[in-house]
Amino acid sequence: MKELWVQVGLLSVPLLAVYLHIPPPKLSPALLSWRSSGGYFTYKDQNIFYRDSTGAVGSSDIVVLLHGFPTSSYDWCKIWEGLTQRFHRVIALDFVGFGFSDKPRPHRYSIFEQASIVEGLVLHLGLRHQRINLLSHDYGDTVAQELLHSCLLTQLLPCRSELFFFFFFSPGLGLSLGPTRSLRRQSTGTCGQWFLFSILQYINQRKKHRDRWVGALMSTSVPLHLIYGPLDPVNPHPEFLQLYKKVLPTSTVSVLDDHISHYPQLEDPTGFLNAYLNFINSF
Repeated sequence: MKELWVQVGLLSVPLLAVYLHIPPPKLSPALLSWRSSGGYFTYKDQNIFYRDSTGAVGSSDIVVLLHGFPTSSYDWCKIWEGLTQRFHRVIALDFVGFGFSDKPRPHRYSIFEQASIVEGLVLHLGLRHQRINLLSHDYGDTVAQELLHSCLLTQLLPCRSELFFFFFFSPGLGLSLGPTRSLRRQSTGTCGQWFLFSILQYINQRKKHRDRWVGALMSTSVPLHLIYGPLDPVNPHPEFLQLYKKVLPTSTVSVLDDHISHYPQLEDPTGFLNAYLNFINSF
């Protein structure tokens, strides 16, 4: 199994490099609408795209959505309306290097920087003392873990966040060639390859800081919930689920239908949303 994932990883890098050389297509009407309904804030001279929708009347709950690799906040498009019916505010951003946010080069991309950007957005929106729920996926899981670690140490964010963790134990790489392909900037030659290599350093960061980030999950009193697609090739069933329950026995788990894979919020938005809201409404 280990040899298989090594081969997959070695194949993925050149495929992504080729993919980055493809001229970007025109934005679809859906993506144009997504961009026009959002805005930007500045973090250290970088323009960071985000969306902030006001939703349910009578609710004070806020949810911040953290997307995965190599996609963007558009990953949440199919459950956005459903979330606005439950939460007072629904907020998502494109991490630096992704989506409509800036992609500086050269730049040392890191999970720590992405977490700081999320903190910056929280402060920019005046949510410093508000209760915040975190809903994360893939790359965003590790950012959420760093936020949780910071929360435990500094209380920067209120320590009452419902965290959805989907992909943080496996070093494997989940590829998506879906609609956010058109959100990247065109890159050519060695510059494009360097940019890809720089972004992919998060995999090494996961390995290096595993004790820090998994330790934050094991130490927190924040309610945790996993929404899992059994067909996920990155986190294979049942090994991943067994490991998750062993490491985080107090976390609750929702297992979706057998055909659901690595992007459950897109593959089964109704099932995903129901699982998440059932968890939120249990408090």
